[in-house]
Amino acid sequence: MANRKRTDKEWLADWKEFGDNIDNATPIDLTELSTEKLKRIKRLEENDEEWFKYYFPNFYTSEPADFHLKSTKKVMRNSEYYLVRSWARELSKSGRTMFEVLKLTLTGKKKNTLIVSNSWDNANRLLMPYKTILERNNRIINDYGQQKRIGSWEEGEFTTRKGCAFRAVGAGQSPRGTRNDNMRPDIILIDDIDTDDDCRNSEIIDKRVKWIDEALIPTRSISNGLLIIACGNIIADYCCITEMGNKADSWEVINIRDENGVSTWPQKNTEELIDIALRTTSYESIQKEYYNNPMDGGKVFKNLTDKAPFLLKHCDYVVIYADPATSNSESKKSSSKAVGIIGNKMRDYNIHKAWVDQMTNSKFIDYLFEAYQICQKAGVQIIYIYIENNTLQNPFYEQVLLPLIYAKSQELNIILPIRPDERKKPDKWSRIEGRLEPLVRLEHLTFNEREKDNPHMLRLKAQFKNANSKAKLLDGPDMVEGAVAIIDEKRASEALGSVEIVQRQPSRHRL
Repeated sequence: MANRKRTDKEWLADWKEFGDNIDNATPIDLTELSTEKLKRIKRLEENDEEWFKYYFPNFYTSEPADFHLKSTKKVMRNSEYYLVRSWARELSKSGRTMFEVLKLTLTGKKKNTLIVSNSWDNANRLLMPYKTILERNNRIINDYGQQKRIGSWEEGEFTTRKGCAFRAVGAGQSPRGTRNDNMRPDIILIDDIDTDDDCRNSEIIDKRVKWIDEALIPTRSISNGLLIIACGNIIADYCCITEMGNKADSWEVINIRDENGVSTWPQKNTEELIDIALRTTSYESIQKEYYNNPMDGGKVFKNLTDKAPFLLKHCDYVVIYADPATSNSESKKSSSKAVGIIGNKMRDYNIHKAWVDQMTNSKFIDYLFEAYQICQKAGVQIIYIYIENNTLQNPFYEQVLLPLIYAKSQELNIILPIRPDERKKPDKWSRIEGRLEPLVRLEHLTFNEREKDNPHMLRLKAQFKNANSKAKLLDGPDMVEGAVAIIDEKRASEALGSVEIVQRQPSRHRL
């Protein structure tokens, strides 16, 4: 069913329910003495986390992670600061920012807040929780007084009784004249400023970044500190968030899992829950929304072709190539690695099978042996197996991989004819583009059509489709390039050997 725009009536019903939930979630103690109340408020204001937990019990449902605590200190301790939060989905970037902004305004440290998004409608949707909370949160009203100010409480713009102003601003809209009495904006909160459609047009991003720098931020006062918080994932290599991040005092890029494959917020997102949430999400979407790795389409590999595989035993060459990574983790979502079987006949190459994923070293070795057994079963007479081993990986290859391979050999009673690929290699992207682009374009490098629904092959294709000089995930294409390079070298070496043999044969003709 096609997505339809929600009606004003539907939005009104949602906000009423939202307000009712806030009302129900924030009971107060009517018997509390005024002296006790003042002590309690003072104690809460001295501790940001306790303040957040008390006034927002229906939002503050999990203990914070270390990155939450460190980030909040930057916001609450600096009147003048520029912070970009590229936190993955489910890490509460908008929720925590709301806690901070409301505390700063309710305690009188900030007076004039602009909430900015890609359109006025979206900015207003982001502003509505602030408005509803100030109207309906019993604990805030009990401790800081009634907030709603008659005559200054409108959709998209309102001012509290104590003179704190909030205004929604859409990208490109004129923010000039945004004052609260004589107070210029001292908080600019930018959220969801980028959209997928806008990021496909660099001119739109150019214009929007210029608007932020030359129209939005200059609404500030020179004499008062300005807090800028921009919340947004890196959804494209060039977007507003990347441009703001490069200028910010701090750019926090936090993924759903860290570099060791461990949840960055285990108090809320356990490994099991992350696995469940991601199992039905596409590879490209996971990378963009949860790992700040935009896979918005490269311009090099456009003609990815599925073809019937070669019979491996009839190939000129069969190479198993493995591209490891030096880090390891007990988590299933560990460092990214790739193993592949590439068959060659004359000038054509077919990716017979591939294993591309974030995996442990043990799983990587399992796939290596599985590839060898597939080739043996297919009747391949000579199987070449290479593992990438550059100068940075050499200790890892000898000290980690070889012992694992030896242990697996003992277990399966299989001796792998394995060799390290120690070639001196130029820049990774230059190698991949230079060697593989012509082959893919002319359909001399194809993918096994029988594997087209295999998740590993789908990940490999996604990396090819999104490959560019700035791409973070190139382990799959790098593995394929390594195999093709080995085949090309062997073919060239054999051709050179044949020429030498012919040249060395004595002439049968006498002069």
